Amino acid sequence: MRIRDVNKVELVKEKAIELLVKVGFEGFTMGKLAKECGISVATLYIYYKDKDDLILQVGMEETERMSAMMLEDFDPEAPFAVGLRQQWKNRAKCMLGNPLSVQMMEQLRTSTYQEKIFERLIETFKSTLGKFMHNAVQRGEIEAMPLETYWSVAFAPLYNLIRFHNEGRSMGGRPFVLTDDVLWGTFDLVLKALKK
Repeated sequence: MRIRDVNKVELVKEKAIELLVKVGFEGFTMGKLAKECGISVATLYIYYKDKDDLILQVGMEETERMSAMMLEDFDPEAPFAVGLRQQWKNRAKCMLGNPLSVQMMEQLRTSTYQEKIFERLIETFKSTLGKFMHNAVQRGEIEAMPLETYWSVAFAPLYNLIRFHNEGRSMGGRPFVLTDDVLWGTFDLVLKALKK
């Protein structure tokens, strides 16, 4: 059995993400990936059992990497405004710095791979953000609400701003670049909507 070449594995992951975003799951093949990497198809099978195994492994590793970035320096015991601001800062930095990974994760979220890839992520976020919400409710900073409602109000505006930024245009096709003023102005509106 050949030893895994760490540099080659990283190249395969990088090219797999690029190719998945470019051609989707249906157009993605081990042959196309090998060509993009400049390696043989046989080399891919040293690292992965098949296409599904590759997509699952790359998806899980990238999801875990990005979720760690999103939770960096986040304290579920922090006051609500402080904790939510840290979440916005982390998520914006993560998503703006990794646009291809964000697109791949969005594709994964609506695919048959969703359950296996996001299972651990959901539990981590649910427990961390659940504790954060519980603390904020106990302190009287926000009303109790379902996690899905909280997420929709707290983060959907941020995700839309980032999507507009990554696409370079907003609704109606107007040019759009996300600025700090727009980001934190939107955050202030979200905070106002959530606080008691």
